[in-house]
Amino acid sequence: MPPDDVELRRVFGHFATGVAVVTAQSGEGRAGVTVNSFSSLSLKPPLVLFSLTRSLRSLPVFLEAGRIGINILAAGQRDISHRFATMGADKWADTPLSVGPHGAILIDDALAHLECERHEAVDGGDHVILICRVLDVRANPGDPLMFYRGGYLPESGGRGGSTLGRSADRVTRARS
Repeated sequence: MPPDDVELRRVFGHFATGVAVVTAQSGEGRAGVTVNSFSSLSLKPPLVLFSLTRSLRSLPVFLEAGRIGINILAAGQRDISHRFATMGADKWADTPLSVGPHGAILIDDALAHLECERHEAVDGGDHVILICRVLDVRANPGDPLMFYRGGYLPESGGRGGSTLGRSADRVTRARS
């Protein structure tokens, strides 16, 4: 018998991930949502992917957008992650933004930015997998915002030498 949704989600949570906010604009609408389903896919051609739930009200904006911004969040951007993960929140208020050279909406001070164009949308069950061609990238020094077992890992305490491994050990022992 397959696992139930609660057990499956609990086990999936054991895979630590970075956190990104994907942004898009189509016509008069703009959209942004927190994801941890982001992954590199190919170097030649440069492709990445992320998935969005089919129930996402802003999904049509992502499917129609000419450009998509992928903002890999830094350890100090937990508030931005939470804001873009909360349905109904004013996601754009108090979020410092810029527009990249290819027209994607980018979140200032993110650990890294990827400007993309949608390449393909693939059925992924209750999600849509968006495969995007990378047009431009930028990276900044610092540590990533990490998510594990339903919560954020503690910040590593600064830019440069990461202590994430030690932090993850403490979180695991505290939650066991």
